[in-house]
Amino acid sequence: MKKKYAGALAILIMAFCSFESPKPPVKYPYQNAALSVEKRVVDLLSRMTVAEKIKQLDMYSGHEVANMKGHESVSYSDSARISIGTEGIGSVHDLYPLTSDISNQIQRYAVEHTRLGIPVLFIEEGLHGYSGLGSTTFPIPLALAGAWDTTLVHQAGRIIATEMRAHGVAMVLGPVLCLPRDPRWGRVEETYGEDPYLAATNGVAMVKGLQGNKVSDPDAVLAEPKHFAVHGIPEAGSNTAPVNMGEREARSSFLYVFEKAIKEGGALGMMAAYSELDGIPCVDNKWLLKDVLRKEWGFKGFVLSDLGAIKMSMINHRVAANTADALAQTLTAGLDMQFYDFPHTELMSAIKKALATKQLSMTELDRAVGDVLRVKFMLGLFDHPYVDESRIKKVFHTEASQAVALKAAQEGISLLKNDNALLPLNSNVHSLAVIGPLAASTYLGGYANTDGKGVAILDALKQKAGSDMKIEYEAGYSTKDTSAAKQSDKLQKAVSLVNHSDVAVVVLGEDIGEVGEGKDRSNLDLNKRQTRLIEALQQTGKPIAVVLFNGRPLCINFVAKKIPAIVESWFLGEAGGSAIADVLLGKINPSGKLPMTFPRSTGQIPYYYNHKPTSRHVYVDQDTSALFPFGHGLSYTAFAYSGLNFSQKSIPVNGSVNISVTIKNTGKVAGTEVVQFYIRDVVSSVTTPIKSLKGFSRISLKPGESGKAQFKLSTEELKIWNREMKHVVEPGEFKVMVGSSSEDIRQRGSFWVK
Repeated sequence: MKKKYAGALAILIMAFCSFESPKPPVKYPYQNAALSVEKRVVDLLSRMTVAEKIKQLDMYSGHEVANMKGHESVSYSDSARISIGTEGIGSVHDLYPLTSDISNQIQRYAVEHTRLGIPVLFIEEGLHGYSGLGSTTFPIPLALAGAWDTTLVHQAGRIIATEMRAHGVAMVLGPVLCLPRDPRWGRVEETYGEDPYLAATNGVAMVKGLQGNKVSDPDAVLAEPKHFAVHGIPEAGSNTAPVNMGEREARSSFLYVFEKAIKEGGALGMMAAYSELDGIPCVDNKWLLKDVLRKEWGFKGFVLSDLGAIKMSMINHRVAANTADALAQTLTAGLDMQFYDFPHTELMSAIKKALATKQLSMTELDRAVGDVLRVKFMLGLFDHPYVDESRIKKVFHTEASQAVALKAAQEGISLLKNDNALLPLNSNVHSLAVIGPLAASTYLGGYANTDGKGVAILDALKQKAGSDMKIEYEAGYSTKDTSAAKQSDKLQKAVSLVNHSDVAVVVLGEDIGEVGEGKDRSNLDLNKRQTRLIEALQQTGKPIAVVLFNGRPLCINFVAKKIPAIVESWFLGEAGGSAIADVLLGKINPSGKLPMTFPRSTGQIPYYYNHKPTSRHVYVDQDTSALFPFGHGLSYTAFAYSGLNFSQKSIPVNGSVNISVTIKNTGKVAGTEVVQFYIRDVVSSVTTPIKSLKGFSRISLKPGESGKAQFKLSTEELKIWNREMKHVVEPGEFKVMVGSSSEDIRQRGSFWVK
């Protein structure tokens, strides 16, 4: 019996020690969890040397603390002892531990073998899924925005956070809250689209999902919105290029999204952008980082540089003479941590030099270090530095998480055109030609794990179509540089297959080399090989449905004019092919709406729906309208709008109004409509957009069924930055427009603020 009890006790001890070593006795106030975070920060700062402070502002990479195999760390490395030393380090990025034992061992060294026991902050990517191998991968943010479903975005955030924290990662680099008014910019796919309200509601949902009930929980991580600020409309759509914009427009649109993430979402991280705003690099912009972010919005977290952005002040922007000058400027402006800007020894010596020459004050250094320490205390890293090593198996890529990824992919798909009800493919379709290399692509979208694979459209169609439909595939062209004869042969094979099929599904869009960070484009047309392919296939006269596989709006004039059915899928993550097949085969009725305007040509850019009244796109050589407007998306059924109703027609400047509209499914199948609510400030002291989104509602209805979409509009959403740069509600008339897109307005009315 004694042996039995002894064995059981040993197992319990081993299980406990595997994820939580005994905590050292409380010796100093900063180690006392009963004290407030601020008191603990002040106490710890008072005990730190200058070198220890500087190291908290530094970021190390995974290869400096672990043994790496490609993208992932596979085991703990003794190099961690050298990197961490006795002084500790601020953070580690690009680690992606395959097991939490790796992060626990690194953390254990920092906590138990440095002078003050300051834990490490592990930071990784996770824009639409933790970027570690095998994680649950959701659609790109642009596609998540296309679902117009913030509940779903929140669920995705919870899953991302749970999977990350189980690996010991406590901070995610996201969400991206830039407004991409220039789709030539390669990073459009990372955003929630062009509209401030839509981006803000999705951003808040994601931040809350990531940070959970409290960031110290084992299923929560610190969210870090980026890129602060006004980064999404660089000159010529070129990443990191200057942004020239006045304060009023910046506050009205671009800063609004970040303000919501801080005030409503409670975000505790922020990434300063590469770009300059009105001549001042964002990393050096005191107005942005201190006056607005901290003083106005009450931000309590810490600000991280974008990768190398501080160094750009010296090398590119030329506003700093040397490393010490660059670091002094950015820390004084309100930035807190570098992101691989300078080698560790250079960072240390440069900050010490800046202190010695009085370029940087000790007060500012302490402020920056305090910001980093505050976040570490809030994350619970001092009190619970290690993670339960059995947790990964319980929470990683679960069936429930995969179901959310599939639902998100299904909801993010937009049906742009469907002449003669070509879709869904019905029982009369016995042979289907699937054309285009992208139909076989398993690409997940940017910032996903590069070794991760999704479900290809071709494979999903074969799996789901059933035995009655014969499905054959031809690429039609090669993405590699092959001879003209080989390209011609591939094209002819595709044409022949389409000629012998009932219907063709042609997948067009962007190859991986054409989209993503650093892959800006001078034009948005389909590439020449795709253009040649679709023009040849259209000549067959066979019914064709085009599926777009892309990360930004494209100029597809020929397709829009000549092809009867168009489905916008974006990059949909791990379940993308399955979701697209479900829509094509009618297993799912599409409900997605475009989160961005599709221009007809690059000459129209910037082209966004909520433009000012004098922003006219009138040219002698093309149509002035959008190819597909913001908010556009069709269904396999139809919806009628009626009965726009206001709870009151006049409200005070601090009041609110409830607005409702009746929606009826007038078709023959069940469907979901995204009802969109826009306003127009009729007369104001400064110019305002011709219309602005202020609400949306997903409503699911059976055939013949009616329901009400309801919106509550607070005057807070009516505020403008007036001529005195005060944020106020101005009395007057406000027009209301409710409809199925920004251009398809079905009901109109007005109310007054008095």
